[in-house]
Amino acid sequence: MVFRGLQRYPHILERIYRSTYRILKPFQRWLSPDSRIESLLVRLEKISKGALFDCRMCGQCVLHSTGMTCPMTCPKNLRNGPCGGVLPDGSCEILPDKPCIWVQAWERSQRMPMYGKEIIHIQAPLNHSLQETSSWVNDLHLKEKMAPRGWDL
Repeated sequence: MVFRGLQRYPHILERIYRSTYRILKPFQRWLSPDSRIESLLVRLEKISKGALFDCRMCGQCVLHSTGMTCPMTCPKNLRNGPCGGVLPDGSCEILPDKPCIWVQAWERSQRMPMYGKEIIHIQAPLNHSLQETSSWVNDLHLKEKMAPRGWDL
């Protein structure tokens, strides 16, 4: 798909991702969980992030920390790096015809000038109660203190 081809340019996606955060930040008080605006953002995220990243709507997006590669597309749902079964050619042990998501994440993070080093940080366990909610709203309300390093909030 054309949109997923943009993943070859993680430095551009990183700028778009950061810009979106900055655009939404002033509207934080209106972007509360369970608001009408949040439901609109959920739909927008499903369309845009689904097309770009095969987003699984976990509600806790860590694209900025994983080379603009969604770790939830890993068949084992690993959020902190590859399993021990990465094949010698970099393919996934579960889906050998597909590259390992974490090999892609590492390679792409190396091309991200602002946040490429974020890939070495351990991610918090997935909170399944946030599934199908807006990661933007969650970032602004639930994890504001955990915004990516260097982001001027």
